[in-house]
Amino acid sequence: MKIYKADFITSGVNPEHYPEPLLPEVALAGRSNVGKSSFINKLVQRKALARTSSKPGKTQTLNFFNINDELMFVDVPGYGYAKVSKTEREAWGKMMEKYFTTREILKGVVLLVDIRHEPSADDVIMYDFLKYYDLSVIVVATKLDKIKRGQRDKQIAAIKRKLQFDGQDTFIPFSSETGEGVDAAWEAIYSHL
Repeated sequence: MKIYKADFITSGVNPEHYPEPLLPEVALAGRSNVGKSSFINKLVQRKALARTSSKPGKTQTLNFFNINDELMFVDVPGYGYAKVSKTEREAWGKMMEKYFTTREILKGVVLLVDIRHEPSADDVIMYDFLKYYDLSVIVVATKLDKIKRGQRDKQIAAIKRKLQFDGQDTFIPFSSETGEGVDAAWEAIYSHL
């Protein structure tokens, strides 16, 4: 995939802050520190389009990125970070629910999970929420380079089992370090547009 344009457009917390609905959107969701920013940066071949942080919970708004004037990535706040107040977590939840349930140009959601661990209760809730609203889901299992090749099938099976993975969805093992899964991710994203 040739990326000739990847620009941050705006941040928003309410529909009036969202950009004009001119391009199809793909949202990126996952718990804090799962590697959403690294995933975005690897796909668009940039080091710092989406800012990475060693401190989880930094994304607090919906962040919109124009990709090739063909689609918009929407980075949503990570969930499951304990050092954020309950009130703030509830506000993020309402913001994300409003976006997921009302944005008509949303074509799919990339749900990122860490391949090294079984999905958290929050991961399961998010997957169930997306399925309840009949949203197309691409599950991307990040940090593939952190496990041995012989563990891959076992970890993938455990993740699918815990999520009660729907076979109509796409599952992609991914490494932002090695680039494994980049082509499969682009293919899955474009199939939803």
